[in-house]
Amino acid sequence: MKRSEFPDPFENAREATGLGQMDDQNDPVTMLLRHKDVRKTAHNWKTFQSGAAPGRIVIPSEVHIRDTRQIPFEVDPPMHKEYRSLVEPWFKRPLQETYKDKLSKQINDLIDSVVDQDNLDAIGDFALVLQSRALTLLLNIPYEESETWISWGTHVFRSEDTALDGDKASILYDYIDGEIDKAIANPREDLYSVLLNSEVNGKKLTKEEVKGVMILTFAGGRDTVINAITNTLAYFAEHPKSLDKLREEPEIIGNATEEFIRYFSPLTQMGRVVTEDTHVCEYAAKADTRVSLCWASANRDEKVFENANEVVLDRKVNPHVGFGFSHHNCLGATHARQIMRIFIAALTEKVGAIEVLDFKENIEELGEFKRKVGFDMLKVKMYSK
Repeated sequence: MKRSEFPDPFENAREATGLGQMDDQNDPVTMLLRHKDVRKTAHNWKTFQSGAAPGRIVIPSEVHIRDTRQIPFEVDPPMHKEYRSLVEPWFKRPLQETYKDKLSKQINDLIDSVVDQDNLDAIGDFALVLQSRALTLLLNIPYEESETWISWGTHVFRSEDTALDGDKASILYDYIDGEIDKAIANPREDLYSVLLNSEVNGKKLTKEEVKGVMILTFAGGRDTVINAITNTLAYFAEHPKSLDKLREEPEIIGNATEEFIRYFSPLTQMGRVVTEDTHVCEYAAKADTRVSLCWASANRDEKVFENANEVVLDRKVNPHVGFGFSHHNCLGATHARQIMRIFIAALTEKVGAIEVLDFKENIEELGEFKRKVGFDMLKVKMYSK
């Protein structure tokens, strides 16, 4: 199997029953595997809620490492709309030309600094750096602050053995508390200050609400962006003609970005808590149990995607759910898309070939399934054009 290949472990179960089962810290999860069921359930917030105990809809559950509700991620309508309307304009800023220009300079400068470097750590010294520097633009804070986030390492909530780690998570929570206090004392033009000066339903946001937005912003786009970048590097290393194709047809870079998100599905799944006894795929689901929306499986559904297990760079019809679906679609999707588009364009301009020198796959254990989500270690060399 190629290093850049991502097999579909859900295929048989998706075809047979549409369901999978896994245990998550003694709080079982019924996984929804079909595209239509995932989208239908994501849309039905009354029966399948996000506003459960903070951390419970995340898989693995974070109820033991935080009690702050991520906003608007863990809020259901009608309040979800109020919060989302408040923050969405800020998260659409990556569409602005000045933002794109700054992001392009960051990414091009980083590639210039590592091209032709032997044995590059594609995760710690490239993808993490790229993601952290780009986040300074999203928050509108000084570029130098990215060094703090880089020092935390790749996983915000995990120890080296991948177990959830409350002490490590507290590094992020304590940091955000401190930054909120700084913004209260000296308001700036960053996201902290904007939130502190904002109102929802006539009331100023509390510090806890601001913290909830910031935790989501930091945690939601970290591992996912890193996975997308490193998986794309591995793909181009083994498919050099694909890099040539995008060099010759830059107009399809947007299509390629969506296809990589579909194929790699950087986030495997997200949970919902059942509010009343119901049925999913004709199977009973009891109130207060959990289901998951398995984006990774839905994105390989053969009934929706032709040649679902292949990367088709110029795929025309691509209703993937790599950024979620319905009212809870990813708030940071615009930022992530710009990162990927600019990153791919920069590779076509500056890099002639990529070689994978060493790697270790990151395999998720999901009950009966084992899914490759990316790499725990990836060493590469990018050769200049």
